[in-house]
Formats: sequence, C-alpha cells, structure tokens
Amino acid sequence: MNEIEQTGLATMRDCWITGGTSFELAPATWKEFVAGASPDERERRLLAIAAQALEIALRPAAPKTLKRRPPLPELALPMLPGRLRPLLRAALKHADDARGKSRVVALVASRGFVLHPMDWMPAASDQTSPDVYAPWIDWQAGVDGEKRTSREQLTAENWDEFYPAARRSALADMRRTAPAVARQLIETKGSSEPAEIRLVLIALMHFGLGAGDVPFLKSLSADRSGKVRELAGRILARLGEHGQPGDGGPGDPTAELAAFITEGKSGFIRRRTTYAPAKLKSPAQERRRAELFETWNLIDLAARFGVTEADFIGAWQFGADNNVDILVSRMVAASGSDAAVARMADTLAAEGGKPALFALHLMPRLDSRRQRDLIRLILKDTYYLGALSLAEGVEAGWLDWADLTNGKTLPALCAAVAGNDEAAKRGADQLLETLGFLATAAASERLIGDVVTAGMAPAAPSLGLLRLNASLAGPSTDT
Repeated sequence: MNEIEQTGLATMRDCWITGGTSFELAPATWKEFVAGASPDERERRLLAIAAQALEIALRPAAPKTLKRRPPLPELALPMLPGRLRPLLRAALKHADDARGKSRVVALVASRGFVLHPMDWMPAASDQTSPDVYAPWIDWQAGVDGEKRTSREQLTAENWDEFYPAARRSALADMRRTAPAVARQLIETKGSSEPAEIRLVLIALMHFGLGAGDVPFLKSLSADRSGKVRELAGRILARLGEHGQPGDGGPGDPTAELAAFITEGKSGFIRRRTTYAPAKLKSPAQERRRAELFETWNLIDLAARFGVTEADFIGAWQFGADNNVDILVSRMVAASGSDAAVARMADTLAAEGGKPALFALHLMPRLDSRRQRDLIRLILKDTYYLGALSLAEGVEAGWLDWADLTNGKTLPALCAAVAGNDEAAKRGADQLLETLGFLATAAASERLIGDVVTAGMAPAAPSLGLLRLNASLAGPSTDT
C-alpha cells in the first residue's frame, strides 16, 4: 500500500468516526467491489476491507537486526499441572526476593515438576536453580541454538557442543560418579575458558573431592585469575593442604590474622587453651580482619597457633563477638576439612541456644542428617526461629508434623497469629514461609488448619507456599 492509499484510508476512518459515509472516498478498486450492494452494505464491506488493510497491509516489517531464536527447550520433568499454577503464582508473588523465589522453584522440583515459563524463568546468570533448568538458563543466555543440549556423555571432543549450564550440570554429575574423569575434563578444557567460567568449573571440584585432585588444584596457583587461585587454595585446604608458607612478618596474612585473635587459658584445675577475637581499635582494623577471614584458610590459621583444625574449633569462644563468630563459621565452611566442619556443627549443636545458630553457615557442607538435626534443634526453642530463614543448601519438603509439635514452635506460632503484637505477627509470617519450604505436604496441610483456627485468614499471602506445598501431595497431583 502506497502513501496515497494510506492517506485515503485515514480519511475514510475519520469519516466513520464522525458518523458519515466513505463510499466516495474509497479507492476505485474498492468501489468496483462494493458497487452492487445497498448503501449500508457498501459501508460494511468497505469497513471489512479497511480492517484487513490495517491488520495486514500496514503491518510494519520486522527489523533486519531481528534474529530468530530456537524454540524453548523441553525439560526432563513434567510441567506443573495447570490447576496448581494459581497457587504457584501466589507463592512467587509473595516471595520477597530471588532467594525466596528460588525456594518455591526448588520445592516444586523436589516433587517432580517444573514451572511454566510464563510463570517463572531462570536468569541467564542463574547458578542456584535445580539442574533440570539448565537448558532454559542456556536459552536465556542467548546461545545461538546451533549447539545441542545432548544427553550424551560430556567429553573433550564434544565439549563445545554443550551449552554452558548443561555442561556445568553434566560435570557436577560426573564429579559425583567419576571424579577423575571430570577433573581431567576441567583441566584439559577449562584453561581456555574466561576467568568467570574457570571459577565456576573449579567450584565443581568440591563434589567428590579427594587426594587425586591435589596436583591439579596446586597447579592453579599459577592461574592468571586471583579469584581462581584463592578458590583453589581454599579447596586444597579442605584436603589438609597448607597454603604458601609465610615468613611470619608484617606481610604474612596468616600472622596478620592471628594477631587479631587472643590466645588465653581457662579452667582452674584442668587448664586449657582458648581463642577469642581481640579487641580492636578502629573500624579499619575490623574491616581488615573480616577480609582476612573471608580469604584465608582454617588449616593455616590453626597451624599458626600450633594446633589442629579440630583443636582450634574446640577452643574458640563462641559468644564473645557475633560478627567474628560468623566470620569463623564461614571460614570453616569455605576451607575446613569435612571432619572439621562436622566437628564444629556437632559442637555448636551440643551447646544449643544461640551458638547453634552459627552452624547454619555450615549448612551447604553438612550431610542431610546433620542439617535436619540442627533445624529440629532450633525448632524446639522459640527464641531463634527467625534464623531458619538464613539456612542455605537445605532439602525441601521433609519436615513432618512430629517435628513441628516436638517443642514450643507450634504453640508460639499460633499465639503470635492470635495476638496483637505486629512484630510477632511479622515473625510468624516469615516462619510460615520457611516452614512452607521445609514441611511435607501432610504437615503443611495440618499447619494451615492450625494457624487458620488461631485466627489467620485462610487466604493470607504468608500461607501461599504452604498451600502450594500441601497441593503437591504426590500421585493426586496428576489428577
């Protein structure tokens, strides 16, 4: 359609808007087509032709820069049934941040389903979503679609044929079943990848970590990326390997960190060594201490004091400074041996109360039994329930009704719901969201009933994840 015809069509449209007839304004070819009809029919036919012209003839051409994307990949799990999508969307809407949304996604995946892409899509940079979403992550990253998301075994030969997220998932699985093969692939092909990709690949080494990984990890001390060198050193420390020895002088990080720690003695009859954070004089010193804790290794710090990891952890005085206790916990989680992590978790759990909360920072390194025991311990006491929302790397959907009734949690929760304390109500809302992720379907359903009886509105947003959880009750979900 040329410019004159477009102008004429606009004039016809204006005529209809003002209530007039447009036959005399129509192009000659249009007049011939409608000439034999009555005046009203002529207008109707002209309107139909004009509508077709507007919808088809005047449709703008796609820009030349537009690229056709490959279809969204099909995932290995079935889509969440349509009847449950409103519950899902309510739970996602109420989640405060990406971390909260990831819990919703993880819960659904634990029950054998994936989300509809119109409800949720992982970001291209996502590294926390369940592995089943790897094809969607690669699709989001804009990979050109020429490569394949093959389920073949990843090898050096087909390395470049795998999408990045699918490759990461394959390597993680391989590290669990054939760690030496995966290590060889990372060593062979990872060196040519950019620093941010090398960092992700090296992080996968914690799966199936063993003595056979030591030579490769030591070779990374010459890597061109400081972050890769640091990460490799912390993984080596988990295997009992010390970092580069220092001279003990002002430039030695281990000596500098040790200077921020006070060594003392306790006990009158049976004297034992204790370690506690030193009192510092300035915020700059506090920042430097935090930096050292976040980058240095437990085994080197313990060796500086002439003790083992276990002895250092056993002698640390938790409760003297909460911020430093958190730093120590994170250092142990990042660089401590499996035995040291387990020892610290057991020690803190045995103390109970506030010290047990620091073990939450160890969660990604703890086995399933210790994770569950720690959460059950915290649930027995109502004072620190809010800390449960900080736990990372915890399984979804295992907490049963007996766990919720074995302590003060349920009565305190119902009392907060029924009371007039707004701060307590907000705490109850937060706890209900956490329990919505942790609880079984049966426990979720019973918990909803109890808090509704206590006075919470059945449609309260804070019950969204519990309602979704209760609806994912196994085989009945498919009906």
